[in-house]
Amino acid sequence: MIIDIITLFPSIFDEIFATSILKRAKDKDLLSTNIINLRNYATNNYGSVDDYAYGGGAGMVMQVEPIANCLNEWKQKRNYDEVIYTAPDGKKLTQAVSNELSLHKSICILCGHYKGIDERIRQHLITREISIGDYVLSGGELAAAVIADSVVRLLPGVLSDETSALSDSFQDGLISPPVYTRPADFNGWRVPDILLSGNQKAIDEWRMEQSLIRTKERRPELIH
Repeated sequence: MIIDIITLFPSIFDEIFATSILKRAKDKDLLSTNIINLRNYATNNYGSVDDYAYGGGAGMVMQVEPIANCLNEWKQKRNYDEVIYTAPDGKKLTQAVSNELSLHKSICILCGHYKGIDERIRQHLITREISIGDYVLSGGELAAAVIADSVVRLLPGVLSDETSALSDSFQDGLISPPVYTRPADFNGWRVPDILLSGNQKAIDEWRMEQSLIRTKERRPELIH
């Protein structure tokens, strides 16, 4: 899979893609990334890609021309399945969205900043807008990292145990059950006996029951 990210702050991604699951995916040649500095497409000598908003008001707006030039250049190199904009008012990222994106071969993520990007980019060049929650960040880089991580871990071969992703929270619409490891007894806090029974059928039934209980208690809207 190829993930290209267009950003004003490329160095943010240096450590993100050199750590943990994302690094493993790159080491296995299951993931290729390109972090594209939008300032390289500035139309002035200062590397500035923002300007005041028409109609006045506080805050700056990312200009249409640098973004369009950048996307048009990279579209000559890639046949993107999706061009994603990280926007607070986009569709909320869910496990279902990550599952869908993981089936693509090539995606591009545009990181917003300031008061956002010129609306004409959203209207004509963006294919999907994604929000990671109902709050505002200083920029879209962290959102892009979240999207990338949630997608890449689903690629076949990335996780050492591919069934692990299938039992994650939200994968089946429910929250995952509680998990335990050794020791079985710590300060009198005991692991549930059922998990030590060796009866896999009973364990699976217990886990499903706990998933339902947790989902009803913590995220009841998912039950509906």
